[in-house]
Amino acid sequence: MAPPSKAPSGKLVIVESPAKARTIGRFLGGEYRVLASWGHVRDLLRSKLAVDVEHDFRPSYRVPNDKRQVVKELAARAKTAEVVYLATDLDREGEAIAWHLMESIGLQRERVRRVVFHEITKGAIAESFAHPGAINMDLVDAQQARRIVDRLVGYKISPLLWARVRNRLTAGRVQSVAVRLIVEREREIDAFVPTEYWSLEAELAKRAPSKAGIQRFIAKLHRIEGQPVELPNEAAVLPLLDALEKAEFEVSRVRTGKRVRKPKAPFTTSTLQQAASSQLGFRAQRTMRVAQGLYEGVDLGQGETVGLITYMRTDSVQVSAEAKKQAHDWVTQAHGKEYLPNRSPAYKTKSKRAQEAHEAIRPTSVHRTPEKVKAALNRDQFRLYQLIWQRFVASQMAPAVYRTQTVDVLAGPPAEKKKPYLFRATGSELIFAGFLAVYKEKDEREDTRLPPLKKGEQLDLVQLLPKQHFTQPPPRYSEATLVKALEEHGIGRPSTYAPIISTIQRRGYVETADRTLRPTETGILVNDLLVEHFPDIISVGFTAKMEEKLDEIAAGNADWVSTVREFYTPFAARLAAAEKNMPQKKLADEPVGRDCPECGGPLLLKWGRYGKFIGCQNYPECKHTERVLEKIGVTCPDCGGDLVRRTTRKRRTFYGCAKYPECEFSSWKLPLPVPCPACGGLLVVQKKGWARCIACEAQVELRAPPEQ
Repeated sequence: MAPPSKAPSGKLVIVESPAKARTIGRFLGGEYRVLASWGHVRDLLRSKLAVDVEHDFRPSYRVPNDKRQVVKELAARAKTAEVVYLATDLDREGEAIAWHLMESIGLQRERVRRVVFHEITKGAIAESFAHPGAINMDLVDAQQARRIVDRLVGYKISPLLWARVRNRLTAGRVQSVAVRLIVEREREIDAFVPTEYWSLEAELAKRAPSKAGIQRFIAKLHRIEGQPVELPNEAAVLPLLDALEKAEFEVSRVRTGKRVRKPKAPFTTSTLQQAASSQLGFRAQRTMRVAQGLYEGVDLGQGETVGLITYMRTDSVQVSAEAKKQAHDWVTQAHGKEYLPNRSPAYKTKSKRAQEAHEAIRPTSVHRTPEKVKAALNRDQFRLYQLIWQRFVASQMAPAVYRTQTVDVLAGPPAEKKKPYLFRATGSELIFAGFLAVYKEKDEREDTRLPPLKKGEQLDLVQLLPKQHFTQPPPRYSEATLVKALEEHGIGRPSTYAPIISTIQRRGYVETADRTLRPTETGILVNDLLVEHFPDIISVGFTAKMEEKLDEIAAGNADWVSTVREFYTPFAARLAAAEKNMPQKKLADEPVGRDCPECGGPLLLKWGRYGKFIGCQNYPECKHTERVLEKIGVTCPDCGGDLVRRTTRKRRTFYGCAKYPECEFSSWKLPLPVPCPACGGLLVVQKKGWARCIACEAQVELRAPPEQ
């Protein structure tokens, strides 16, 4: 940062990041100087609680060492400016950053102007600077209350875990609830007992050629003698096969209709993270990092730098009238008026606490199509921008329309008029694409057309298709489904979803395996202790209720000190009881029965930040460590050794040979203990219900979900 010029700079603008500063600086005139604070400039002291519980929870803030020079230079610039604009983000955290800037720089309130904008475009910037406001202290108080409650939970419970379990363990008000959800889901999976059941389908064919070219179709056994079908095992299926092989099949009813499929709402933070995960394979942090860059500004060339999307931390699905008009104009020009709905769609957010003053995530200009800006974006930016652009434009388009067909087929002995077996087939055909002309999700279901059929028509049986099934356990959370659960339970805010997931993995409470989240041994142990001794604090209901109280503070309807006191009084009582009653669960080192290859000392099974590992007893003099090999019960296809579960430095799970580095076999997909039925090679999980042979590439259907 250059030293201040001698001439007054006139007006100073402070934002959080250099990228945002560069974009905004290009829109403002020469009388403005735009500088970055590089994020937060002040926080609670890290070395102690920094909250005076005896005096209205007074916080002790400090400018960290790495921000002191930044604050010093911003203060020097502010002295020469007649007005200082604080243009931090428009959520509570951004409001708190603006307040901390004002306090740490020592600005008088009368010299401060607060400006906020949903998008970083020339028009939005001009409008916000033309109508500046003041710092909203209700929002600041809500954020301050959140920070203080989180500090009280973390700094009061964590020492208990250090004393009872081991050092470096931590607890958090929201993060611990997220871990609890994952632990409870894992226990549901462990307790699940699969139940066998069968289904029976028939492949049928028209006797007369069809003009549509479709001759065969699949119908499922729906009823027997008018009663729902129950096929618990193979023994229940075999008599049906004998009877149906000799049966006559006749169309008894044909129903046609239409089905209308409406577009989804434009993205909020949580739905963007979910869609980016399922369609692009992005983790939550990656999604938010890329979205941040698209929001803060991209150099499109020829002197044009602009934010391509609106603010990406939002729980609202509202859209401005101007943005709707842009979308309608583009759709009319690109596809025609028939692709516009009769009435502009209105969406309602699922979040109970959505801030309706905010907007959904959308492109700042629909006319900047993904193809037009592709050259200025990297691959991640282009893919995410394309997803946001398509979802928003589709949300303003007409529904898709399908022609549907339901066919009932009766089967029974040829000599008898009454036929006891009812088969049913359903089909659909897209007859008007509507929004699907712009936006289709990954693995979008194709049309399932049936041949033209009429009542009384005789059909030929091609083959019977009995299938064995097992009821499925509830799936493990993925990052996307955990975000969805947090939002549905009212836990956290749009700005906290990605940090929550990152924190519980970084602390070693949760690991990623096959793109799902599962608790570690440490996570389970810590969760059980917290749930037993702090059931009211580490609960979904309490955490959601606290979010509601923070909303009341933000709305100016509650006092933050009273809210924190209301929380702290019962919490302190729980804490005192836990300090007295929480048992020792020390994760003690255990001998593994062999010596260190470097110094000859005994090797011990130790507990680290990310779970178990093997280390030397003579640490820190000897720093030899080994990973604990978790065998998966499958032999290596290259050398015959054991395959084990491993993790990368970024905590991503893969599977490799225990004899590494002598054998370098590895697989990102879970290997299965059963050989390929075609060639005997190694099968790996490909997708839900299917495996792939790594030798012959055969696709094999799984009858039951593999053990993870």
